[in-house]
Amino acid sequence: MKILITGGAGFIGSAVVRHIIANTQDSVINLDKLTYAGNLESLASVSTDGRYAFEQVDICDRAALDRVFAEHQPDAVMHLAAESHVDRSIDGPAAFIETNIVGTYTLLEAARQYWQQLDETRKVAFRFHHISTDEVYGDLEGPEDLFSEQTPYAPSSPYSASKASSDHLVRAWRRTYGLPTLITNCSNNYGPYHFPEKLIPLVILNALEGKALPIYGKGNQVRDWLYVEDHARALYKVVTEGKVGETYNIGGHNEKQNIEVVHSICDLLAELAPKSLPDHITGYRSLITYVTDRPGHDLRYAIDASKIQRELGWAPEETFETGLRKTVQWYLENLEWCRRVQDGSYQRERLGASA
Repeated sequence: MKILITGGAGFIGSAVVRHIIANTQDSVINLDKLTYAGNLESLASVSTDGRYAFEQVDICDRAALDRVFAEHQPDAVMHLAAESHVDRSIDGPAAFIETNIVGTYTLLEAARQYWQQLDETRKVAFRFHHISTDEVYGDLEGPEDLFSEQTPYAPSSPYSASKASSDHLVRAWRRTYGLPTLITNCSNNYGPYHFPEKLIPLVILNALEGKALPIYGKGNQVRDWLYVEDHARALYKVVTEGKVGETYNIGGHNEKQNIEVVHSICDLLAELAPKSLPDHITGYRSLITYVTDRPGHDLRYAIDASKIQRELGWAPEETFETGLRKTVQWYLENLEWCRRVQDGSYQRERLGASA
C-alpha cells in the first residue's frame, strides 16, 4: 500500500511516517510545505528508506498536487497538513483559513479527480483520511461529560473554526461525490519532536533555562493528553481498517489540569536534571508565573474513545505518567534538535495576547 501523507514533516505527521516505515511494509509519500513547524530532522531515521519519498508542496497548489497524484499513484491519503496553534490563529487567522479550509478543499478536489480515474478495484480500496481535533466540539459543560462522535460542533477559536469547516468539507465530498472518506478527531498530543511553542515542550525548555513558566489564568483548564506514538498507531488503524464514512474520536484517557501537567514536568526535571537550574532559583516549580488567560479559552476537553477501541481494537499503550517521562527524557537528550528547529522566528514568546 502506498500512502500520501500531507503534513508529514509536522509533529503528528512525522510520527505517522516513522510508524509506517518502521512497523509496516507500506510506502509513504510525505507532502509538506515545510512551514516553521515542519522539520525534516524529525524524519532522519527514515529519510534514506526506499519506501519513503518527500515532496515539498503546498496543499493550496492544485497543479503540484495533480502532479504528485499522477507520479506516485497513492492508494490512500492521510491529511494532516494544517496550521494548528490556537494562539497563532488569534494573532493571524488568515493563514488558518487559507491552509485549513482552502487547502483542504484543493486537496479534496485533486484527490477526487485522481480517484475517479482509478480502475474499479483501486477505486473501491482508495481512502481519504482527514485528521482533525477535539477542539471543533468547543467546551464541555459538566465535569463528567465527554466528547463523542455525535457531539455537535461549537468551535471557539479561529483555529478550531477552520478545522470544523474542513471536517464539514470532507463529509460533504463523501455525501455529494462518493469519495471514500474517514475522519478522526483527537485530543491534545504530546511527545518527542514537538515544536517548542506548545505547552509541554515550552515548559521543559523554559524550565531548563531558568525562565518563567507562563500559565494561562488559574491553570485549571482540563485537557485529555494523548502520546503521539499512540495516536500514530490509531491513525494507521483507521486508514487501513476503518469503515468509510465513519468518524472516530481518539483520546488518551488522561485528563489533567494544565497546572498538574506543569507540576509533573517540574518534578520530573528535578529528578532527571537537578543541576540545570541557576543557583539563585530554589526549584523548578518556583518558575511558575500566572498570565492573563487566552481570549475565548475553553475550560475542559475530554474524549470518549470507546468507539475506536470497540470497533478497531485500539487503545493507548502509554499512561500520562509513562508518556511524560519518555517525553522529558527525549528533550533532555535532544536539546540540539530543539536549538536547530528554533531558527529565530519563534523565541518562545507569548502568542495570542494581542486580541
